Amino acid sequence: MATITSATSMIGIQCNFEPPQQHFFNRSIKCSLSIPPISSPKFTLHKLSLHAMPANSFRANASSAIDAPSEELEASSRGGIGANDLLIVGPGVLGRLVAERWREEYPGCQIFGQTMTTDHHDELTKMGISPSSRETKFMFKFPYVIYCAPPSRTEDYPGDVRDAALKWSGEGSFLFTSSSAPYDCSDNGSVDEDGPVVPIGRSPRTDILLKAEEVVLEFGGSVVRLAGLYKEDRGAHTYWLHKGTVDIRPDHILNLIHYEDAASLAVTILKKRPRSRIFLGCDNHPLSRQELMDLVNKSGKFERKFEGFTGTSGPLGKKLNNSKTRAELGWEPKYPSFAQFLGVSD
Repeated sequence: MATITSATSMIGIQCNFEPPQQHFFNRSIKCSLSIPPISSPKFTLHKLSLHAMPANSFRANASSAIDAPSEELEASSRGGIGANDLLIVGPGVLGRLVAERWREEYPGCQIFGQTMTTDHHDELTKMGISPSSRETKFMFKFPYVIYCAPPSRTEDYPGDVRDAALKWSGEGSFLFTSSSAPYDCSDNGSVDEDGPVVPIGRSPRTDILLKAEEVVLEFGGSVVRLAGLYKEDRGAHTYWLHKGTVDIRPDHILNLIHYEDAASLAVTILKKRPRSRIFLGCDNHPLSRQELMDLVNKSGKFERKFEGFTGTSGPLGKKLNNSKTRAELGWEPKYPSFAQFLGVSD
């Protein structure tokens, strides 16, 4: 057993390794970094041990470690960032599906998940996603970043998106999952990727999204505007089933995309590495509210029956078409329509 010791008056680094027979980098190293106690409340960690780390990936930055808060030190101790590693900001239903698809594409990658709270960190860890909070200060940037968090839980959505963009190294892709709401159409007309958007100042809801999109495009990232997300137990149809009757007009046109298809589209975009582009995610089978709920009742997959819509006024919707997105990316949805998802004819 050979021992290498390097020490200064402040820090000692000791590495023990078996003498190499042929190739040094095939051996494993056990290293420990010892930092003397410092009289500051933020220094709660005095010893950092790295076990069985490949020699060619071991990095120690003594000066950075001394100045860093313990949470920052913890984040930086996870090892180097690989070329296919991914940060998911907002690893909810969509973000977790993206993680699954990404790992299928890149089995050896690291996936990180940034959340608003620590409530679901145990779940993320079990899924192989390294969780962190928004306060975590990483000492590295990520080649791939996707922002999936909704605007409902923050007071500065564009600012949060900017923070995510600053975590992107610029090497792979940065993708923001937006909504199709900004498209300016309320007469059930047809809209594609290049359709006009609602002017800033008309609607607080679309203002937030458009300002966030602007941040992404300025950084060279891309946007995918998603239609209404759904799966069997999640989406507009489940809400209306629970209500039974709803006081809105039945002829308003809706656009849908299954969660799995939204995830596969997002992964396809990330892999293509576009710059400052806007894509559209939908199934190209618009439905009126009434048609949607008729399919639900017809499917027999739900215990409840929807009674009906009672409204007669209000804005109409739009008919989205993303043929340009599909042609450019070579992407097609697994579920080409809500009817096919339910296994019924539309």
